[in-house]
Amino acid sequence: MKLQFSNVRIEEVCTIQTGYTARGRLQSATRGGLLAIQLGDFPLDGHIAPDRLTRVDFDGKPEKFLVGPGDVLFRSRGEKNIAVALDDRFIERAVAVLPIFILRPRTDVIHPEYLAWAINQASAQRYFDRVALTTTIRMVPRSSLETLEIQIPSLESQCMITALDDLAECERALTIHAADRRRYLYRLLLESLIRDQTTSDESDASEERNAK
Repeated sequence: MKLQFSNVRIEEVCTIQTGYTARGRLQSATRGGLLAIQLGDFPLDGHIAPDRLTRVDFDGKPEKFLVGPGDVLFRSRGEKNIAVALDDRFIERAVAVLPIFILRPRTDVIHPEYLAWAINQASAQRYFDRVALTTTIRMVPRSSLETLEIQIPSLESQCMITALDDLAECERALTIHAADRRRYLYRLLLESLIRDQTTSDESDASEERNAK
């Protein structure tokens, strides 16, 4: 099956806005508040987990920065500038905080999961390497994100690509888990052999003493 791709700029298939601008350090809410997504909550891979987010009392009106399933968040600062599509676990919407960018894809053209996948590909990452502003902290400007070119196939093909990518990630995770279990079992076996040998040596020594 040969896929037909079209080259488009990110700004053609989604709207982009900056996250909520905090006036100072955000403090955890003693009660109530809204879930906040900050850089520290942003994974270098995988998904953002809503049950690990902090509740914050926000000043002003953060409603325009509320995000949920179907939105894509982009990490504009740091060594890795990657994107994550929010999944259905976000029953309660959360506030995305700058320097996270909020991408709202045109779902008639591109799936959120595919948009995040495309941004995370090596070609896009090389583009960010070229355009990132580097002072004390590496940063990708909004204008550079808007002009990033990606390839998009049909919606059906997008689903197929992201499904295959999910399977590959599951396989990788299972391989790592299996290797960890093997190392654990080998360690238990080695400890058992050492313990048996020590017990045997002590028994032999005891028999020699008794024989004397």
